[in-house]
Amino acid sequence: MEDIEDAVPAGAPPGFRLPKMTVGIRPRKPTALRNCSPPQPSVSSSINGFSTVPGTQTIYVKTFGCSHNQSDSEYMAGQLSAYGYTISENPEHADVWLINTCTVKSPSQSAMETLIHKGRAAKKPLVVAGCVPQGSKDLKELDGISLIGVQQIDHIVEVVEETLKGHEVRLLKRSTLPALNLPKIRKNKFVEILPINVGCLGACTYCKTKHARGHLGSYTVSALVDRVKTVIAEGVKEIWLSSEDTGAYGRDIGVSLPILLKALVAELPPDRNTMLRIGMTNPPYILEHLEEIANIMLHPCVYSFLHVPVQSGSDSVLNAMKREYTISEFRFVVDTLMRLVPDMQIATDVICGFPGETKEDFEATINLIKEYKFPHVHISQFYPRPGTPAARMRKVPTSEVKKRSRELTNIFESFTPYVGMEGRIERVWITDSAADGIHLVCTILY
Repeated sequence: MEDIEDAVPAGAPPGFRLPKMTVGIRPRKPTALRNCSPPQPSVSSSINGFSTVPGTQTIYVKTFGCSHNQSDSEYMAGQLSAYGYTISENPEHADVWLINTCTVKSPSQSAMETLIHKGRAAKKPLVVAGCVPQGSKDLKELDGISLIGVQQIDHIVEVVEETLKGHEVRLLKRSTLPALNLPKIRKNKFVEILPINVGCLGACTYCKTKHARGHLGSYTVSALVDRVKTVIAEGVKEIWLSSEDTGAYGRDIGVSLPILLKALVAELPPDRNTMLRIGMTNPPYILEHLEEIANIMLHPCVYSFLHVPVQSGSDSVLNAMKREYTISEFRFVVDTLMRLVPDMQIATDVICGFPGETKEDFEATINLIKEYKFPHVHISQFYPRPGTPAARMRKVPTSEVKKRSRELTNIFESFTPYVGMEGRIERVWITDSAADGIHLVCTILY
């Protein structure tokens, strides 16, 4: 992973904004902006048919990837809207396209490339954000496009302004964490996606996200408590804690996940009008906190749900992945939570066909999934990501990878985790409408 220098001095406060003149600009015309002080456009100014008057244009925002990415997009949309821009879901009528990208798997990056191609064909000014430009800024598909990094989302207004003037902007150097009190437009007004930290402590051999999100950086407990108070006052009904690894929270600032959770739970209204959902956590960093986390999940305002990726049922594969835990440790996490928390629901992830995975390794994965019958399993084929150690490993044949993925999917789809719930009366939280426009999306306690 390349070394990326900090863009602000050490000790800068959270949300510190760089002066506008420090935004890196690549003028499309060599004579433009030589003094880093761009001329202010007049009301009649335009480039390529677009008005360059800041805050008068329409922005199309497209998001790929995880809930953390969704939160970043909501913050960027909020800032643009606060400055006067109109946020639209219609790409054809937009003046600028903002594409927030995901680098986890090849299909998501391919979708980004397809959208960029469409934008170029439509002669739309493009701004690409997220993990792809942060981790792979030299991709040929990004040539000539404005880029903004994952820790620079509080500068989206400046980047869009300069892009509309015809300039190419690249703002990728890491800075302090963006402030949590920036303007935000939630995709779902009832759900606040709250990033508690960025990056992680792991070094998984298949993971490209580490190249983008970097090492662990945690928000302070006080900053997160303040944000929870704000969103509750705004009428939010669910708070989703999000990060690349929730369990690692606070290890860089001398606190822990249980300390944070206790502080957040104390702010939740006793009438259970606002619920808390704990985000994805890898096994290594919650082993020492299992009983405390279980106690917090017993709180009436906390969902009895946790996403704990296993990735493989084989210790040899986990070792090749550098996952830093064994199957016995994963089992201990699951068994402890299910024993201590009534109706506990565990979601997990599996990668099929990791390099070197034998039939015996895959059989171990099948046996693990069959044993626990997890109600939620995200099954993925292995995709080699450029620049990762796993991309250089000897691969399992593609046909075999697809076969294993289909087999595990069929097994999972045979489970009936909700049998026996008929006739039960449960309290539900209604947070959205289904895609069919008829049904509602509801969440029960677990």
